[in-house]
Amino acid sequence: MNSVTQSLLGGVEAGGTKFVLAVGHSPTEIVAQHEIPTRDPDTTLAQACEWLEHQGAIRAIGIASFGPVELDRSSPLWGHITNTPKLGWTNCDVAGYFAERFKVPIGFDTDVNGAALAEYSHGAGQTAASLAYITVGTGIGGGLVLGGKAVHGAAHPEMGHIFPRRHPRDPHFEGICPHHGDCLEGLASGPAIKARWGKSLSELPTDHVAHEIIADYLAQLALSLIAMTSVEIIVLGGGVMKTEGLLGRVRQRTSELGAGYFPGGLKHKIVAPGFGGHAGLAGALMLAFFQ
Repeated sequence: MNSVTQSLLGGVEAGGTKFVLAVGHSPTEIVAQHEIPTRDPDTTLAQACEWLEHQGAIRAIGIASFGPVELDRSSPLWGHITNTPKLGWTNCDVAGYFAERFKVPIGFDTDVNGAALAEYSHGAGQTAASLAYITVGTGIGGGLVLGGKAVHGAAHPEMGHIFPRRHPRDPHFEGICPHHGDCLEGLASGPAIKARWGKSLSELPTDHVAHEIIADYLAQLALSLIAMTSVEIIVLGGGVMKTEGLLGRVRQRTSELGAGYFPGGLKHKIVAPGFGGHAGLAGALMLAFFQ
């Protein structure tokens, strides 16, 4: 067995609350895994590198990061987290830090694009030609894979910042997004739910109006994706989606909003992540695998 075969892939799921680290022989063969809290960049990145260095020879590292991030490799800011509200992380050169430390190829993308690639290749979308991965938690974000590649335009998709039609039973809440107020993230993220009703969605009674409202907003995103991209599989992950019954409510409301119009019919599916809560980490290893 040669040294390339023996060496490992490194994966970094860089989140606003925690960094999840892993090494493996492939995206589905994880050898070791570790978590550290997200502190300031110097502390967090140093701790992440120290753990990876103790795992053995690493041939490539994939980073699936919270954003916004710069994905244009021709840009001098490629690999940076850009104008994030996360204190201290604005213009942080995450990819450059790991490249300088390890001297190996670095794959870099958003956490949701990484998760979308993992679900498309090895998870809920293995039989589909297209897949969107949406995370609903502290924020709302999404990645889209068409023809085996994550969609990048001038930057990366920001699906959480569309403006849904306001639910008739939710007319007055101003939203919490610091940029847009009542965009989808400002209305339906975990912090938005707590700001509105004082508890997480899973803590509210099943007959509480919040379940109907949040399902409606998420269904509007799902239907928008179907209308604009004809995506086959929409994967809904993140902490809010762990609420019992929410996935079913979103499916039902999407069907109601679609009104039988879209020609894809039953090919369009809304599902839970095949990787459970580990899609982002599997995605980071996928980004390393492709280097």
